[in-house]
Amino acid sequence: MTARTIDGKAFAATLRDYVAEHVSHLKQSHGVTPGLAVVLVGDDPASQVYVRSKEKLTAEVGMNSYMYQLSADTREDGLLQLIEQLNLDPSVHGILVQLPLPQHLDEALVINAIDRAKDVDGFHITNVGLLATGQKAMVPCTPLGCLMLLREYRGNLAGLHAVVVGRSNIVGKPMAQLLLRDNCTVTVVHSFTRNLPDILGSADIVVAAVGRPLFVQGKWIKTGATVIDVGINRVDQGDGTTRLVGDVDYAAAKEIAWAITPVPGGVGPMTIACLLANTVTACCRALTLPEPKGLTP
Repeated sequence: MTARTIDGKAFAATLRDYVAEHVSHLKQSHGVTPGLAVVLVGDDPASQVYVRSKEKLTAEVGMNSYMYQLSADTREDGLLQLIEQLNLDPSVHGILVQLPLPQHLDEALVINAIDRAKDVDGFHITNVGLLATGQKAMVPCTPLGCLMLLREYRGNLAGLHAVVVGRSNIVGKPMAQLLLRDNCTVTVVHSFTRNLPDILGSADIVVAAVGRPLFVQGKWIKTGATVIDVGINRVDQGDGTTRLVGDVDYAAAKEIAWAITPVPGGVGPMTIACLLANTVTACCRALTLPEPKGLTP
């Protein structure tokens, strides 16, 4: 068996087109343009590249993009003041503070200063609680993208055993909550889990989000499983060059799994597409307008 490739890049492009249609509808029918504000503190090269990509794609779907780049030594009170201004700005429907922040800034304090209705990253403690209790919430972008891919390629997830590798607040925990909502039987494994190969060997769905290159071995995968690899790790080739790999040994796993995401080109493109989708959702909620179908779990 050779696994089907789950083409996140193509799916994300289709999702962005869908978002663009709704942005156009909001403009024409309601005279409003969804706005996304992105705040970058410092000059981390990876964050700068990521933020530029967000800015470009935001404009491509017809939304307003507001970019704020602050120096690495920005004071916490100054950052909080900017967030409060954005909270009160009716033209801004989504706010994202790019992580990680410089060490002198309290990440939790900053995230929770964002109006939860504009928290398009889904990290605000209130959104975390709403998601955990099955209520309407802003859902973190990467887990939302993973769920969309699973529904598209696997169909009805009810009754399947899903194993989430990793327990981070950004991916692992919300991913488990979303899978529970879709009536999966969910197991979360981590660095202290015993008999990891046996647990993964019983999984119909594997979502790997542990941040360790090639951690999940192909022989651990159940024949016919669907594998979503969230990991993006840069590894040294030994010749002065590097390459991107996931948390799963793709070459081995694709000979066993039914379907698998590649790295790159799998989950990565979905994260930004879902950020745009969340911004449209936030805009519709702010104006009490019908939300586009399929953009929320």
